[in-house]
Amino acid sequence: MTVPNGSSTITTTNGTTTTRVTPRRPLPCGIYAPTMTFFDPETEDLDIPTIKRHAVRLAQAGLVGLVTMGSNGEAIHCTREEKLAVTRATRQALDDAGFGDVPIILGATEGSVRCTVELCKLGYDAGADYALLLPPSYFRALMDERAVEEYFVAVADESPLPLILYNYPGAVAGIDMDSDLLIRLAKHPNIVGTKFTCGNTGKLTRVALAAQAKTPWDEGSGYMAFGGMCDFTIQTLASGGSGIIAGGANVMPKVCVRVWQLYVEGKREEAERLQRTLSKCDWVLTKAAIAGTKAAIQEYFGYGGHPRRPLRRLGREEVERIREGVKEVMEVEMSL
Repeated sequence: MTVPNGSSTITTTNGTTTTRVTPRRPLPCGIYAPTMTFFDPETEDLDIPTIKRHAVRLAQAGLVGLVTMGSNGEAIHCTREEKLAVTRATRQALDDAGFGDVPIILGATEGSVRCTVELCKLGYDAGADYALLLPPSYFRALMDERAVEEYFVAVADESPLPLILYNYPGAVAGIDMDSDLLIRLAKHPNIVGTKFTCGNTGKLTRVALAAQAKTPWDEGSGYMAFGGMCDFTIQTLASGGSGIIAGGANVMPKVCVRVWQLYVEGKREEAERLQRTLSKCDWVLTKAAIAGTKAAIQEYFGYGGHPRRPLRRLGREEVERIREGVKEVMEVEMSL
């Protein structure tokens, strides 16, 4: 394994030597966003200035970490070189704006163990602190639980980036990792969290309990149990979760942070009221997906543009429906 100089310790368990990577930046509890990747509307080339601008806006709004090249970042539409360019630009923007302690999680899923490990190594050099990985799914009929488990263990054994597992059945032909598998994988010294985009809070509860996940009130083991959407922020906290990685935080980051803070501070009734508004309006963005999220950013912040083809650009009527659908939560966002 390629190990960053001075950034790891060696642990021996059952006679086997494994590597525990010590990341450059810890993962704090709180709200994270899987950042959008912005493109020139004519050429579809990367729009690096807008990518940087967006990263800084999110950090200024109180987000404690960013994910580059996640599902919302259109990783599937980008080359490896573009993924690294976006990560480098995001790191530079955060550092230049005084947010050098904000960690970056790179969506590093590729089809094979070999290619995923290579991207993790390149991602480390580009400034990423962690890797977010989906289970392999192209050969779906062959991806039984054993194959999935062996994939994650093999990558974890060699990656210089600690891994966060990404349970998102909708993106991987229905593969839905159960709590038993996730708990076993949590024992690997280089697997440090799971993102539950499945929305299964019972599963999150079981994994958080078994892994002694970090919470705002208890450091625990440091393992991170992330809710995968902001529409169940309070539910994640009540289930022993550590944070939220939410596409909606690209649009209404201050509201997402406010719900989290209110609950952590014990202001439960106020948090629940705001959560209801957040959940109602976030559903509009969830249904509208990447194009809709970018349209909302364009409408309210003056940048955003369109997704890469083959994702369809939205018409004006569709954009107006999105604007109206998120109006209530954006009034709160603009007041914070």
